[in-house]
Amino acid sequence: MAECRELLSDRQSGIILDLDGTVYRGEWLIPGAREAIEVLRHRTHPIAFVTNALESRAEHAAKLTRLSVPTSPDEVINAPLVLTRYLTRQMPGATVFAIGDSPLLEELTANFRFSEDPDEIDVVVASFDPTFDYRKLNIAFQALRRGARFLATNADATAPVAGGELPDAGAVIGALEGCSKRKVELVVGKPSPLVVEVVLERLERPASECLIVGDNLEADIVMGHRAGMTTALVLTGVTRQADLAHAPVQPDYVLESIADVPRLFGDE
Repeated sequence: MAECRELLSDRQSGIILDLDGTVYRGEWLIPGAREAIEVLRHRTHPIAFVTNALESRAEHAAKLTRLSVPTSPDEVINAPLVLTRYLTRQMPGATVFAIGDSPLLEELTANFRFSEDPDEIDVVVASFDPTFDYRKLNIAFQALRRGARFLATNADATAPVAGGELPDAGAVIGALEGCSKRKVELVVGKPSPLVVEVVLERLERPASECLIVGDNLEADIVMGHRAGMTTALVLTGVTRQADLAHAPVQPDYVLESIADVPRLFGDE
């Protein structure tokens, strides 16, 4: 573990854990992750798993449980949940059109009217979509030209997969911005403060009493820093030690992996 400035308070801090690159890599649990989460739960730290990945909360919970980290869907915060909550509060009854994968579409159609008629669409949502095509691009383009709002689940350019990467929501955003001459108004996933709002409500803690652990400087650490959380970067995902030299926001702690998190509270 990298040198830490000091141990965290023994109070039951809220713990926010990123998933891919922090708790697991693909289908493999990070060594020591199960034991670390067990220790934190034993110490009664409330835990939330927060991800920009678009699988449903039930799917994320099932995966964690399959990997020996028993989890309920209520412990998972993902971008579709944050988006649905935002639209329910800001645009109740809105008609939406989403370029996205099935979990996002299921979440939205369960809560809002879905339409492919540009004249009816109030909100266009850009997201990861492996079936993205010209038809979808044109529907969204026409709706944006008619004044629909332009939101996105996340702005990641690519998504990691076994053996490489795939174009992510950032590619869809770029296509829509390019043809419509509109800029995306709001990205609801990390590092959005909308995620922080949902997470703090779940944990029932102020940001100052929360620790966020993640592998992404731009998403996890920036979000935590802006919110006033304690931040811990793990080196098991997309960030390497050398990346810190040029990072505009520095984490409070740098850890080899999630296995080191209990030591921040004095546990060996």
